Amino acid sequence: MAWTMLAIMIILLLMGLPMMIPLIVGPLVILFFFMDGLDPTIMIQQMVEGISSYVLLAVPLFIFAADIMATGRTSNRLLDFVGAFVGHLRGGYAITTAAACTLFGSISGSTQATVVAIGKPMRERLLKVGYKDSSAIALIINASDVALLIPPSIGMIIYALVTGTSVGDLFVAGIGPGLLIFIFFATYAFIHAKMHNIPLADKLPWRQRGSVTLKALLPLGFPVIIIYGIYGGHFTPTEAAGISVLYAIILEVIFFRSIKLKQLPNIALSSGIVTSAVFVLVAGGQAFSWVISFARIPRQMTDAVLGTDPSALYVLLIVALFFFIGCMFVDPIVVILILTPIFAPVAFEAGVDPVHLGVVITFQAALGSATPPFGVDIFTASAVFNKSYLDVIRGTPPYIIMLLIVGMLVILFEDISLFLIKLF
Repeated sequence: MAWTMLAIMIILLLMGLPMMIPLIVGPLVILFFFMDGLDPTIMIQQMVEGISSYVLLAVPLFIFAADIMATGRTSNRLLDFVGAFVGHLRGGYAITTAAACTLFGSISGSTQATVVAIGKPMRERLLKVGYKDSSAIALIINASDVALLIPPSIGMIIYALVTGTSVGDLFVAGIGPGLLIFIFFATYAFIHAKMHNIPLADKLPWRQRGSVTLKALLPLGFPVIIIYGIYGGHFTPTEAAGISVLYAIILEVIFFRSIKLKQLPNIALSSGIVTSAVFVLVAGGQAFSWVISFARIPRQMTDAVLGTDPSALYVLLIVALFFFIGCMFVDPIVVILILTPIFAPVAFEAGVDPVHLGVVITFQAALGSATPPFGVDIFTASAVFNKSYLDVIRGTPPYIIMLLIVGMLVILFEDISLFLIKLF
């Protein structure tokens, strides 16, 4: 049964159909031919149930807020702010890129939005000071992975929806691994710049630093609102998303005047298109999860892969492997929807903390999204920078190695994820 469904899904993918089709058709075939006693309309009920959660309201709102800021001046103000303090250091422009991706990720929650918003202006700056194009693009797409870990992570919202884990706890837990990635990338940027003799930028006077800091204060309010508001109990993640949209409109329309009110409907339409695709995937994922659970496929699969009494560490290593490989080929949201219901119950039985598991899964989804052959950020960068596939992936190996090291550290030392939660 499981192999039949898998074969159907692979065939449909090879035919060039979008992922939502195999995700729905595969389980539907199983329902018709292997579960004769069940009413097929139950698939529709499950799909509707999948997108009925209140938590999911945060997704389109965060996407809309990210689109508003990507269209406006927020990204440039963040770049100027970081560059003013580290741009003159060895590898300063690369460090600025990594830091700006981290900061914008804490606003947008989307790796692809970060590639677009930070990548366009920062690539030109990197090329101007002597970086190879392949190195600049590789840095941008891999530093953008932090957006899936730093709140408000859409991947974490989907994981929370599937497992019932606290979104607030997941948001806080993602900060530690996200900052660790930045430290690794910044260290590599320093070493790379020294080895290749990348020229230093001019050091800005303190008066100019103060000026760009003042300009960046309002954009830097986004992560403060999200983290303090949610974890302080002042509002829910969904309310935080709504406040983010309002805050983005106030900044870009009233304060920065980079967007006119008449542009908002077009931005909202773009956000709606992305949201509709996400929601169809979530609906299909819910139907898929229900069918495979009813057929006891997860238990059969985990027994075959993990055995009957696996240790927590072994479960996490297998989870990391499956999610990493899955996200190399398929959109991270789809992989989270498909694989989480399979592995989460076994992981919880083995004693894995649900929040730690969520961080491990989200981390591997982020890593896979920038890893060949089909990481989604690779194709986003190819379209944004008008570069070939090979040009985009040429400089990625050092960053993939660093991310694999960080991923292993996150697995081995759960306090990297949980120390902030324990602190609070």
